[in-house]
Amino acid sequence: MSKQPLDDKQLSTLFQEQAIPAPSKRKRRQAMDKALHAFDEETEKKFQGSLHTNRPTSKPAHIFQRIGDWIMNHVMNWKWQTLIAGAVTASLALTLVYKTPDAPQRIQHEEMVPQAQAPTMDDAVDYDISPEGGGSTPLPSPSPELEAPMSSGQPSPVHAMAGGETRQDVPARREHAIREKRHFAEKKARRMMMAGAAAPQGYHASMPTLAMAPSSIGGPHMGHLMAPPAPPPSSAKVMPHPMPSVDAVVISEAQEERDQFQSVKSSPVHRVAEQPVSTFSVDVDSASYSFVRRMINQGRLPQPDAVRVEEMINYFDYDYALPQDANTPFQPTVAIYPTPWNPDTKLMHIGIKGYRAESVTKPRSNLVFLLDVSGSMHAEDKLPLLKKSLGMLVNTLEPEDTVAIVVYAGAAGTVLEPTSIRQKHKIMAALNTLRAGGSTAGGQGIELAYSLAQSNFDQAAVNRVILATDGDFNVGVSNISALKGLIARKRESGVFLSVLGFGRGNYNDHLMQQLAQNGNGIAAYIDSLNEARKVLVQEASANLFPIAKDVKIQVEFNPKRVSEYRLIGYETRHLAREDFNNDKVDAGDIGAGHTVTALYEIVPVGSPAQHSDPLRYGKKPSVERGEINKGGEFAYLKLRYKLPGGTSSRLISQPITDDHQLATIDNSSTDQRFAAAVAAFGQSLKGGKYLNKFGYNEMIKLALEAKGQDRFGYRAELINLMRLAQTLAP
Repeated sequence: MSKQPLDDKQLSTLFQEQAIPAPSKRKRRQAMDKALHAFDEETEKKFQGSLHTNRPTSKPAHIFQRIGDWIMNHVMNWKWQTLIAGAVTASLALTLVYKTPDAPQRIQHEEMVPQAQAPTMDDAVDYDISPEGGGSTPLPSPSPELEAPMSSGQPSPVHAMAGGETRQDVPARREHAIREKRHFAEKKARRMMMAGAAAPQGYHASMPTLAMAPSSIGGPHMGHLMAPPAPPPSSAKVMPHPMPSVDAVVISEAQEERDQFQSVKSSPVHRVAEQPVSTFSVDVDSASYSFVRRMINQGRLPQPDAVRVEEMINYFDYDYALPQDANTPFQPTVAIYPTPWNPDTKLMHIGIKGYRAESVTKPRSNLVFLLDVSGSMHAEDKLPLLKKSLGMLVNTLEPEDTVAIVVYAGAAGTVLEPTSIRQKHKIMAALNTLRAGGSTAGGQGIELAYSLAQSNFDQAAVNRVILATDGDFNVGVSNISALKGLIARKRESGVFLSVLGFGRGNYNDHLMQQLAQNGNGIAAYIDSLNEARKVLVQEASANLFPIAKDVKIQVEFNPKRVSEYRLIGYETRHLAREDFNNDKVDAGDIGAGHTVTALYEIVPVGSPAQHSDPLRYGKKPSVERGEINKGGEFAYLKLRYKLPGGTSSRLISQPITDDHQLATIDNSSTDQRFAAAVAAFGQSLKGGKYLNKFGYNEMIKLALEAKGQDRFGYRAELINLMRLAQTLAP
């Protein structure tokens, strides 16, 4: 061919004679991918040169460039040029936005993932279960032959999927797909910013949500949570869901204020002449101590409403006297000794320990896990910690026990029908597939969980729903009183409710306390795996197997010996005097081995520590020598309880006399002194109104001297918390 440039006529003839074959779909897709890759690389470099510069190139490419220039300059007018340029631009934009196949309307996130090259998004498919998303889209059910139980010692089941893939490959495949999605989103944002536009909303990649759909695993009504093996229907739509930046995951001080606690005043001082009787329900919960510990370890003192002094005291185990048999599930241990923070007052220490016999066979457990998988549970200290915690509980259960799993987010669904612990692999697989996403309709989940518990009800078993949540019931519950009424009615049928709280930022402690109290169960706060082990493994018998229910304590003080008293803690457990003998009034439960401690600070008659003047016209107690000698009564103690299957209460009573009085605090046991140190610490966190000059140094000294045997290090941990709080105190 001549080296001379072609004129227009020759160029036109050459153009008409060229036979350009139609590319295949595969080749066209490969070419487009390469073009996009090259485009992305070039846009990140500084643009150099001109399209009209004669650069070294192959002859065919040079010819086609000249042909394109001639067509644009001589054949098409400016309107066609504008139309073609717009079409090319739109094609590139659509290719970037719709490079993934169709997906559900809502895409939720779980966690941020780093950028990386990855396969295409063809395998990343999600299904929406929320009402806004139009209901759930069915997932293909595995074939029945995959349901054979595994032999012991095998790992989690591996089911064959399309293309020879296994379900164990799903998490890795999903992670690759999410990384690529983030990769393309960031490229698009960079191009827009280079063009002078703002970065698009949802610049950070979103984490797809696994959703529920019917499956043959675990029964015909089980909701199976997994990444599906096949693409969704063509009718599915893509709707991007913005994800907050990494900084949004950090709990700010403003977010911390969203944690909800019941605001109550500390128990006041009562004059015995006016109000000689004190009545309250026992409290074996430990949620307050765990939350306080987390706050202090993160460098902040807790808000006063988060501190319940009795829960801090009852977090620790004490070596109180044990009863002889289960028919009398506990017996009181009483002592009176000088108050560490006020030499003119005394502490009346009342302790009880639930009966526990290792030789007694535990009843069968019929448990339903009611799990919050809403969007607020995505943080690492929420749903991921929840799954690990319940996994430890499953490992402690017996082969005859059963577990069912119900989840709730935008809607509630059954993930696992009641399943024997003999099929532990199926229970663990169901737990491990859970993902967070959606709003929180907790009321629907509670009704479904109770329905499952009752369908597998066993009169001789422990029938219990275990609710695990951050307490953010923001959808589906319009009347908390109605919800508490539902739980109270189910309690009468023999199905109890316990609550495990997780996370910070929107933790609703007040609601969790109300639900647990109405459900005859405990309320615990899980802030670490170690706390999960304590609550669900070490104290599983105490927290799951009640030995007494509706346990109430009543103390009547003798006005001839005691002028004033105040109960330390139990502000949310106060009962009316007449409620003590009313078996219809609900109260706290005690499990096997549980310890309950109550401390009264009392002012003896004639002590200068009296907070108020005696009444001018009231009857003055006569203080005769014979009445204060040995044998005189300070108070009269009564405990009322029901056996687990009983409907009528039983009574334990005894006088508190000089025989229980100790001359000095050094004569008291290490348990009694340590409980006093914890009480002082809790009161200090609430303001320390009655502590006088008893500060952190005195608390630490008292706790150190009374630490005693500390098998699990819990008491040493408390002393370290005191030291941290001392540095944080203003």
